[in-house]
Amino acid sequence: MNVLGLIGRTSPLFDKDIAAHEQQLSDAVRGGRFLVIGGAGSIGQAVTRELFKRNPKVLHVVDISENNMVELVRDLRSTLGYIDGDFATFAIDCGSREFEALMADGGYDYVFNLSALKHVRSEKDPFTLMRMIEVNILNTLKTLEMAREGGARRYFCVSTDKAANPVNMMGASKRIMEMFLMRAADRMENSTARFANVAFSDGSLLHGFNQRVAKRQPIAAPNDVRRYFVTPQESGELCMMSCLLGENRDIFFPKLSEELHLTTFADIAVRYLEELGYEPVICATEEEARGRAAELIPQRKWPCFFFASDTTGEKDFEEFFTDGQQLDMDRFANVGVIKNQLAYDGELLDGFLREIEAIRAAGRWSKGPIVDLFNRMIPEFNHKETGRYLDARM
Repeated sequence: MNVLGLIGRTSPLFDKDIAAHEQQLSDAVRGGRFLVIGGAGSIGQAVTRELFKRNPKVLHVVDISENNMVELVRDLRSTLGYIDGDFATFAIDCGSREFEALMADGGYDYVFNLSALKHVRSEKDPFTLMRMIEVNILNTLKTLEMAREGGARRYFCVSTDKAANPVNMMGASKRIMEMFLMRAADRMENSTARFANVAFSDGSLLHGFNQRVAKRQPIAAPNDVRRYFVTPQESGELCMMSCLLGENRDIFFPKLSEELHLTTFADIAVRYLEELGYEPVICATEEEARGRAAELIPQRKWPCFFFASDTTGEKDFEEFFTDGQQLDMDRFANVGVIKNQLAYDGELLDGFLREIEAIRAAGRWSKGPIVDLFNRMIPEFNHKETGRYLDARM
């Protein structure tokens, strides 16, 4: 399937930058020892592939998804084959004692942390929300400190475009994570990357199109949400460049240009179905779309329900940086860099950790106090609460 065509582009975004810096990237990878945390997710797999094909000395991959890890290995063996170095996968949680033992034994030069709870729907209840805080913030601090103690040269942790002027708790959690990274940069060099939606990444709406077609179910998508998309390979390339080419505290992001276009999910759904040889049939309701699936699909037609978005946390537009940040837009052809001297309040950060620990210890959680804490951490946080969540949608 032509992913670039589906997202409205004709050429890869970072080819010029990768070509211009290939020697530096290859030299760093060939002589390096790498750990990829969350390596079985879509972005983690993309990063692992970029490193693997440059023949690292050590490449270890950690993820809690045993099944996705198996597929990662099968995919690499079936395409790139083997490397001279030590390639191994570990089906363990980065918050576990097993991971601590691995880090104590590892001696890694570069640690990539691609683990994250990335869905806006994660804020619908306090239990999933607390898990998101643990993964996106607390585990970042823990694994960064382990990397520092192990003598790593650089720690990379993926961020999101939703961290710029956040309107949802997921984006705000990554914004707070960035604040902690800025403080930690005095002790452990680190960098990060913000980018847009990764097309057909696991759990994404576009990935859901594949699942709906495989199960012969109708496709539903918002028709008023316009987003930027990168391919999985582009997400891996941007993370790798940030870690290996960036300076301490740098945040890499894709430049907005004629090569990167806004497009709606509904438009992608139409192109997707047409490429598969189906005619999209627009239905007025979910019920109509479900009810007509058995009738339409044998006729090479596909029921679709397109709607205006009204769920909590949906941002009206996407942005990668905010006013007043120092940018380097000249070093790369299609990558911008936030030269981050992000201000942080040490007492505020310490207070955040104390309050989260107090909430966790209380044992009975509600969403309100967590939202209030995020508002204190990010005064400009414009939390968009509508009372509706994605789990209420088809």
